[in-house]
Amino acid sequence: MSTKLSHAGLSINNGDESSRCYNEPLSPPIDLATTYERPPSGDYGDNGLIYSRSCNPTRKLLEEAVGQLEMMSVDADPASSEDTTAPTYAFSSGMAAVASLLLACKSPVKLLIPQDVYHGVPTQLHTSLNDHGVDHESVDMTNSNQIRQKIMENIDCNGTLVIWLETPSNPLCQVTDITEICSVVQDLRTQNKNGRILTVVDSTWAPPCITQPLKLGADAVLHSGTKYLGGHSDVLLGTVSCSPVTKDGRWLAERLKAVQTSVGAVASPLECWLTLRGLRTLHLRVERQCQTAMKLAEILNEHKDVVKCHYPGLESHPQHDVARQQMIGQGYGNMYGGMLSFEVGSESMAVAIAGAVRIIRRATSLGGTETLIEHRASIEPPERRTSPPGLLRLSVGLEDVKDLQKDLEIALEVASQVMRSR
Repeated sequence: MSTKLSHAGLSINNGDESSRCYNEPLSPPIDLATTYERPPSGDYGDNGLIYSRSCNPTRKLLEEAVGQLEMMSVDADPASSEDTTAPTYAFSSGMAAVASLLLACKSPVKLLIPQDVYHGVPTQLHTSLNDHGVDHESVDMTNSNQIRQKIMENIDCNGTLVIWLETPSNPLCQVTDITEICSVVQDLRTQNKNGRILTVVDSTWAPPCITQPLKLGADAVLHSGTKYLGGHSDVLLGTVSCSPVTKDGRWLAERLKAVQTSVGAVASPLECWLTLRGLRTLHLRVERQCQTAMKLAEILNEHKDVVKCHYPGLESHPQHDVARQQMIGQGYGNMYGGMLSFEVGSESMAVAIAGAVRIIRRATSLGGTETLIEHRASIEPPERRTSPPGLLRLSVGLEDVKDLQKDLEIALEVASQVMRSR
């Protein structure tokens, strides 16, 4: 996969040297055109470009690259195009991708979402989509028996029942067993006569070099490309890849393409180009971020002022065994992600720690080269806060681990002194 990533956006040489373009630019051009000239015959042809909302060459390169990564085999020949590609669609943001996916579902739509989930999803469901009849319910996605029960309660849905997985979850790093949940859904699909049951995985925290949800049975996988795929805190983009294997994945792909074209929340050519550039170093960045996150998690887990550290790589993590099987890394061994969170005794202490760091940056978002810290509860809607008040989320960047360790240890000590002086 690292070879495929390093060549993201370039044409594939299938061994036919006569078909290879030796003057090809090694950085694909950005196609900014919005419209294309019509031939004298008036016939654009099957592959002719008409208008950039329906197709843009730079966006197509990105969609093809991500689609290949989602289905690529560990031992695949990087010079071959024989691997199956997942139909992929790039949108103007991760949340535009979420809304477009739900618009592609046959109504009425109901979601079963995790109890611990990125707050933007329930916010969208409570506000923009609430008036359009999209219903939702929170479920413990680490409990397959509870999921089975909730699906059975909604088995007569004559529209679309969406099982929305987010793994690892934001911000508690809970890990859902994708294979197990997809198996539960498959068992129950035959009992749903009039509607569809879709399994959708938000795998933003575990990009394709860590986890490939479509190969574990999911119908669709979503990424906020703003995060790890772009990787430099300068992109706003989202992607949805649909399974070319499952019946419901193929059904969704056709409808999602229609939504992308008709609604038009497409990713811009520049954002697509920046994300393609980011893909070329994805494996290197993520490997380093995972290594550093593991070391920091082990240190924080033993720190006297830390009540609890949430990281799938810790043996004490409740879903560590699932993570060990699922977050395998393509050829790199286990990679448990570059995200972790930890809890301290109070909200005041957490805010004091965030205020005392000097190298780590106080900002939202994640997946960039710089390490970010955020007090999650204070950014979540007050009426729908799910994060513990003393929790801090850490997006690990590419800095030297010793510098980050020292920065955190000093900040913890400063915050501890501040709390004792009160």
